[in-house]
Amino acid sequence: MPEQTGQATPAGQGEAANTGVDLARVALRAAKEQARARGAAAVQKKQARRGGLRSGARADGRDPLPLGAAINRLITERGWEAPAAVGGVMGRWPQLVGPEVALHCAPARYDEEECVLTVQCDSTAWATQLRLLAPTLVARLNADLGHGTVKLIKVLGPAGPSRSYGRLRAPGSVGPGDTYG
Repeated sequence: MPEQTGQATPAGQGEAANTGVDLARVALRAAKEQARARGAAAVQKKQARRGGLRSGARADGRDPLPLGAAINRLITERGWEAPAAVGGVMGRWPQLVGPEVALHCAPARYDEEECVLTVQCDSTAWATQLRLLAPTLVARLNADLGHGTVKLIKVLGPAGPSRSYGRLRAPGSVGPGDTYG
């Protein structure tokens, strides 16, 4: 039995050491942490009631931006760089190809997946001329927009006249081929 009391005494001495100043420090530390947590929760509640965070003296992501900077940020975030650049080409077409070519040829559409720019010409002569100028024009466009933005220029000639036969037409008909099925 003396062995059991000998083992109980050191454990009791350890508990006695923890019940003194050390235990008070542990309790104080826990109380401070709880107070900090309550304070942080109170600050979050207060900010939620006021409508969120408030802007301070330093610039952050919530500050207003000039319109140009906001549009550039939107274009970059959405990945619209290539379509926006091609749209700029559509607006600057006369400066890129020259005023004489721009009078007879106009960009119609741009296929982003295949990097093909389609151009509509008002005569077959101008369509042929633009087909001959296409490699030079592709190089000029890629120098302006970035390498690989335009790989091919598809040139369309003038559209033919519409096929309407006779003065009277049934709604939705496409001509003589739709009569018998």
